[in-house]
Parts: sequence; structure tokens; C-alpha cells
Amino acid sequence: MSAKPANDSASRFRLDTFLQAQAFDGVTLGIAASAILLFLASGGTVLPELVRYWRGVSGQPDIIEVNALVLNIAVILFGWSRYKALSKELAQRCQSEARALRLADTDPLTGAMNRRSFLPAVNALTVAARGRGREVAVGLVDLDHFKSINDYHGHQVGDEVLLALANRFAELLPADALLARLGGDEFAFAASYPPSDRAHIDAITHRMVVAAAQPIECGDMTLEVSASIGIASKSDEDEPEGAESHGEQLMHRADIAMYQAKKQGRNRLQWFELAMECEQRFRGELEAGIRRGLRTGQFVPYYEQQVDIETDELLGFEMLARWHSPELGVVNPDIFIPIVEEMGLIEELSNSLMAQAFADARQWHPQLTLAVNVSPLQLRDPWFAQKILKLLVAHAFPASRLEIEITESAVHESPGLVCNTLTGLRNQGVKITLDDFGTGYSSLSQLRTLPFDRLKIDRSFIRDIQHDGTNTKLVGAIISMGMGLQLPLVAEGIEDDAILKTLREMGQLKGQGYHYGQPEPADKVIERLAPLGLLASDAEGPQLLPKDPAPLAQWSQKVG
Repeated sequence: MSAKPANDSASRFRLDTFLQAQAFDGVTLGIAASAILLFLASGGTVLPELVRYWRGVSGQPDIIEVNALVLNIAVILFGWSRYKALSKELAQRCQSEARALRLADTDPLTGAMNRRSFLPAVNALTVAARGRGREVAVGLVDLDHFKSINDYHGHQVGDEVLLALANRFAELLPADALLARLGGDEFAFAASYPPSDRAHIDAITHRMVVAAAQPIECGDMTLEVSASIGIASKSDEDEPEGAESHGEQLMHRADIAMYQAKKQGRNRLQWFELAMECEQRFRGELEAGIRRGLRTGQFVPYYEQQVDIETDELLGFEMLARWHSPELGVVNPDIFIPIVEEMGLIEELSNSLMAQAFADARQWHPQLTLAVNVSPLQLRDPWFAQKILKLLVAHAFPASRLEIEITESAVHESPGLVCNTLTGLRNQGVKITLDDFGTGYSSLSQLRTLPFDRLKIDRSFIRDIQHDGTNTKLVGAIISMGMGLQLPLVAEGIEDDAILKTLREMGQLKGQGYHYGQPEPADKVIERLAPLGLLASDAEGPQLLPKDPAPLAQWSQKVG
């Protein structure tokens, strides 16, 4: 697998080892040379005398000189043995340290570079490429839905998939390109190209996307994944000062582009554009603002009227979230709810808003209902029903006045879990509304088996009911179906008298929309209800708690 040297640490290591070996060799060889010279000096006189003595030609030589000669020979033999042992030990140490250095700079599974070595290598490649009049592109590769492979088949199979993909990527990249595994299912590559031939990088990256989507054989299994790739390059205009920042900035921009590739549907490549960086910066500011807003109470409930379209009687309100941002003003939920869901804060936000809404609704007449939208993410929590009921008990709000609105997509994702959750809520008196009906995946069997109390016709059908004959027929069919299933209906998006007149001719409905007024904060709702005699104080003996709240409270204590 091709990968260029990571950084200068290997060169520094080789230099240090060379200097250590040189110092060791000098001392050891110096001692050995001294011993040899001493042997030659003393042996030149003592050895001939020993030879003549052994032949009986002369008398016994000086015993001190003989012992010195023997000791000298022993020093030479010991020094040589020690030299060989230390030389072997130094060689082993060099190999061990070189192996440790390789492991520190490479990914142990794929043999590609790792994050630590990749960034310095990109810097070096950029400097070298600029010297030859070329540019460098960095790509960030993220495998789509790879977590499911680890979850369903185990990490060993996941490692086999990663290794197979790393080999495929290495074969497609040029010989002088860099390939790294950054961790998990993320890879990165860097390659140089002529500034006028950006299509060269497009072709390489496209082949990588295609290669990643090819089936992977793992034993008796055939697995499939795909890859989203973000690519970033530099021009002289946005070049940072200092080569040490090349790799870091390119990686950052490639990561932004990869995120855009995933947003556009995955299994594709995307080049970085400066507008993406601005968008990400704005998103970062939004996330920081959302966290501050949750801490400081900037998220508040607004209320939209729900009216009997035949009699214009006010029946209740739907709670809609609003963000009172000091920087952005009043922000609609379409902007911040998706971000809150991705941040994992939807439960915290929902609980805060419902607590405020229950307190507000206790000031209304007991006959007015409160409808609350629930995120599909919340319905994945098996304890969602218990949490809602605990909130009702904590704020002394009757379950019979609460309507939970869920979307068709939430039903489609986990029908079994959703059915159990909704049944638990409905058994305690909470009403369940299927929101945005007609835009999702609900089937007639789901409408028959799931515990819905009401259907809400999506505003996209209502808005064009006057100008689109197909929409008119669809709305009529939905109303007829609801009547047949004995499910009351709500029409949202009533904007004018013409739409209201058409709906009145179709059947008995509950309606809401700007025709009845814009969503209002709690104080404006009180101002609206007061002259209508629809405040809690206007009810004869208002009963804000259920007649027998004990079962609900006991059940809440049991699950809490």
C-alpha cells in the first residue's frame, strides 16, 4: 500500500542511532586496539621465551610477564565477545525502535498512514508539488452506514471490509499519492495534479466512489457499502502563511465538503466551495446560540387556534415552538428543530416547551385542548410515554386535554414501538393525532390498527384546493375515508375565506391556519380568551385536575 514518509522523525531516529553506534564502536574498538597493541608489545618477547622453554632450550620465563600475556589475551577475547554481544543488542534495539516508529505513523489494520503522520506528509507533498508547478488535492472519505455492519456482523467483519476498501483505494491512487485511515470508517488521501487538469482528481475520486460501492465478499457473506467523499484544494489567493497549516486547512475543508456530499444523498463526491465554509460557520453559531437559548429560556411556546370550521367555535390550540434569539429575532421551528435533533437536544427542548405550555393552558377554560408536536426521534425512546405522563402529573395538567401529534414517517420507522407508546398514552386519556396525513407512508392497515383519534390533512393539499382539482379530490377522499373510519379530521393551512368555504362543503372538520390569526405567545392568548369568557376563572367550578387523578399519579410514581 503506497504511503509517503510521514515526517522527519524517522530521519532524526536514524541519525541518533548512527551517532550512538559510532560512539559505541569508537570506545569498544579503542579498548580492543589497545589490548592488541599491548599483546604485540609483550608477546614479541614473552612468546619466544615460552616456546624455547617448552622445547627445553632455555630456562623458565618471567612468570609475571607470562601472566600479563595471558591476561592480555583474555581481555582481547572478552572484548571481542562483548563487542559482538553489544553490536547484536544495538541492532535489535534499532529494529525495535524502527518498528515502534512505523506503528506510530501507520494504521495497524490497513498499513496506511494514520492521522498523526498524514498532516505533515500533506505539507511536505504540497511544498514539493508547488516546486513543480502542481497543486495538491485532499479528499476525505466517509463510509455510508458502516456502523450497521459492525452492529449486525461484528467488528471482525467490519475490519475485513475496511481492509478490502483500503486495498481498493490504494490501487486506484497514483504511486506518489498519500493514503491514510484517520480512524473508524474515515479515510483520507492526497494527490498532486496540474492546476489546469482538475478533472484528473475528479476521475480518480469517481473511481473510488464506484469501487467502494462494489460488493465485498466476507466468508459466506456479500456486503455492500458506499462512500461519500469531500475534496479540497488550494489556490494562491487563499494560501495560508506557513507550510505547517496546509494539511490542517485542507482537511478541514475536505471535511466540510464531505458533509455536503452526505446531505445531498451520500454515495457521491463533492468539491469544497467557500460558501460551504460560511454555511458551516453559521451553523456553528446557530448551535452555540441554541445551547445558550436552552440555558436561558429563549425557547417559548406560541399557540395557533384550532376552530370548528362550521360554527367558528374555538376548540383549542396547537403549540408551536419559537426561538427568541437576541441576534436573530424570532426564529421559526423549521430552521432550528432539525439542528436541535441532530444535536441530540430535542428531548430537553420538548420537555421545556411542554412544561411552559401546560402552565399556560391551565389558565384557559378546561374545555380547550392543547396539541403538541412530537419528534420521530422522541418516539424511538421506549420510555417516552412514561416521561409524558410524568410531566402531566408534575404540572397537574389533565391528560384528556392533551393531544399528541406525530408524523407518518415516525409510524413507518418503528411501527411496533410506536404502537406500544401510543397505546400507553391513549390508555391514560391522551388523544393521538396523525399529522401531515397524505405526505408519508401510512397504509389503511396502520390507520386501522394504530390507536389514532384524529387525522390532520397536510397544508400542502389545503393550500391549493381552490386551484388544483386533483388536490380537491384528494382532500375529499381523505375526508370520506376519515368519516368511514370514524376518525375526526383537522385541516391545517386555511388561509382565506375561499378555502374555508370549500372545506365547509366537504364535511365537518376542525381547522387551523392564518385565516384565524397568526400563532401567538401566551400573553396574547390570554388577551384573546378573556373577552370570550374562555379563561379558567370563567368556568363554573373549574376542574383542572382529573376527577380521580390518583391512578395516574400512582402509575407515574411506579414507573418513576
